[in-house]
Amino acid sequence: MKTGIIIPCYNEEKRLDQKAFLEFISSNEDYHLCFVNDGSKDQTLKVLKQMKNNAPYDISVVDVKKNVGKASAVRAGVRYLYNREDIARIGFIDADLSTDFKDFKDLVRTLKSNQNLSLVFGSRNSGGDGIKRDFFRGLLSNVIKAMILFIIGLPIRDTQCGAKVFTKTIVPVIYGESFVSRWLFDVEIFLRLKRYLGKDNVMTQISEQPLMRWVHVEDSKLGLNDAVQIPARLVQIWSHYVVRPSFNLVKPVNELYPTVEILTTPQMTIAA
Repeated sequence: MKTGIIIPCYNEEKRLDQKAFLEFISSNEDYHLCFVNDGSKDQTLKVLKQMKNNAPYDISVVDVKKNVGKASAVRAGVRYLYNREDIARIGFIDADLSTDFKDFKDLVRTLKSNQNLSLVFGSRNSGGDGIKRDFFRGLLSNVIKAMILFIIGLPIRDTQCGAKVFTKTIVPVIYGESFVSRWLFDVEIFLRLKRYLGKDNVMTQISEQPLMRWVHVEDSKLGLNDAVQIPARLVQIWSHYVVRPSFNLVKPVNELYPTVEILTTPQMTIAA
């Protein structure tokens, strides 16, 4: 059984390291790469098709026609992988490979070795000397961290790290319902798990693991305008999950958005 890795992509034509992705998948047969093109306006989809042509059975491309944000893009990838019988675990990483494959494989190894775990996620707050981030991101991270910790009420050091892997069985809890936020869906993931598993049990089924390397790559999709909206978005999430809970705990994960195409092989396109 394989681990499916979702890589959400929005205007990543110039940043995608095709060689790194192809080298990884060619030497790791127990993985499957699922790229999600989130309505990119550049040639990202063309680049993804080129990579798929080089590894037609190990790479899938989910093409979301309209930009929906990282949360919905990841969810679209999850919905596709969830219905594949060869996938046992589903995770995601950032397209710029700010978390490298070695660290991600360590997360998967931890998940596979402990049957009590449902989620293993990376942490950039401790670890090796390879953890680097620019001044703006470091400052922003410290400002919003206190708000997030207050909202989730769990002893987690880094909710926003873009490297997480889940057991397939917990996917309906996390991804069955659409997310409130386009970008802060990691906070929602922990709130959903906390409500489903209970505050006393949730920390026994998730594991935060230090990354040995994490580097912020320039040309981030999170601009200043997005950054100043983060506190308001967090308040919105807090209201939805804590003040007035209004979501179902478990929903089927068996449908895709109507404006999605899945490129299954170079010869065939299936319209969802």
